[in-house]
Amino acid sequence: MGSDGGAEQPWNPQRQRSANERLLLDRLRAAGPASRAQLARDSGLSKPTVSSALAALEQAGLVREAGTHSPERGRSAVLYSPDPTAGYALGIDIGRGWVRVALADLDATLVARSAVRNDARTSGVLADLVVGAARALVERSGIDPGRLTHAVVGTPGIFDEESRRVRHARNLPGWGRPGLADRIGAGLGLPTAFHNDANLAALGEYTFGAGASSRLFLYLMVGTGLGMGVVSEGRLFTGARGGAGEIGFLPWPGRTRPDAEAVVSAEGVVAAAREYGMTGPLSASDVFDAARARVPAALKAVEAEGENLALIVASAAAVLDPDLVVLGGGVGKSADLLLPVLRRTLRTLGPLRPKVVAGALAEDAVLMGAVATALDAARDMAFQRR
Repeated sequence: MGSDGGAEQPWNPQRQRSANERLLLDRLRAAGPASRAQLARDSGLSKPTVSSALAALEQAGLVREAGTHSPERGRSAVLYSPDPTAGYALGIDIGRGWVRVALADLDATLVARSAVRNDARTSGVLADLVVGAARALVERSGIDPGRLTHAVVGTPGIFDEESRRVRHARNLPGWGRPGLADRIGAGLGLPTAFHNDANLAALGEYTFGAGASSRLFLYLMVGTGLGMGVVSEGRLFTGARGGAGEIGFLPWPGRTRPDAEAVVSAEGVVAAAREYGMTGPLSASDVFDAARARVPAALKAVEAEGENLALIVASAAAVLDPDLVVLGGGVGKSADLLLPVLRRTLRTLGPLRPKVVAGALAEDAVLMGAVATALDAARDMAFQRR
């Protein structure tokens, strides 16, 4: 008879040693440097077992001595901590204007980073640009490429694991072509995962920014496109097929434009400014700059954008009841202008009024979310390689 893949594996000494080592490594990573005696107390393992596990972890390069602790009474004790150089992770943010890359050690310290202008005219050229930027960064960092363990790529749209294609990346023409994801992974020479950029930005703000204390928070990315990431109890909610948070597809009431993205994104800000009388070459940034200079048409466009964002927040709040909404993305950088209007309008739309704040990470949100996600896998892989 074949074995049941879901059955519990039989106990053996090697598996027990591995479990002990992982237990101690996780304790050191979560709570900081500790002595053998502290680890024995915290884990419930015997001191000889702790000593044996620490020796194995140290030999594998996963932990190292981190000084000593000298109590008032008794002998000094050696402290141990995880070795952050045991592995490295790559985070990559593919945006319409820029490709950003960061290299981090296992302590989440950025070792190197770069930003390369996205001037690619075709999706194939863009895939090669991503690989070239990442490989150049690793080379400049001086890190042994063999210590790289995982990469995470943030991209507009939804990555379909089954077809290995990105769907709905409307701002990156041709990005849904078959083979591009595998082309990037092969070029990096690493296990590589692809995630929606708004989802990663939400994880970035949760891990390193404004969402850290939230039980359920939404990250609203407003820029070239419109997206939303949902983090509940520290975990990303993506829906049945990865489409949760694709708020840009929300039908927009009373407008000839097809969906919320056309109205609320940077394109919508510019369109509103033109409706109110602004002329000449315009970007959303130009409109916000003009609003700060008190140009009447720009002020009206910003007012409309704030009201539109309030409707988005109210719609999401009615379904998800978040305790916090974080505003980010290129348009979100002008939160100083948008938040007063958004909050005022939100009070008129219903009783659910979550706190709405500006993102803390600005244009780094997607990149830092990619780093955080890559590190989860990198830490596991560094342990498995020992």
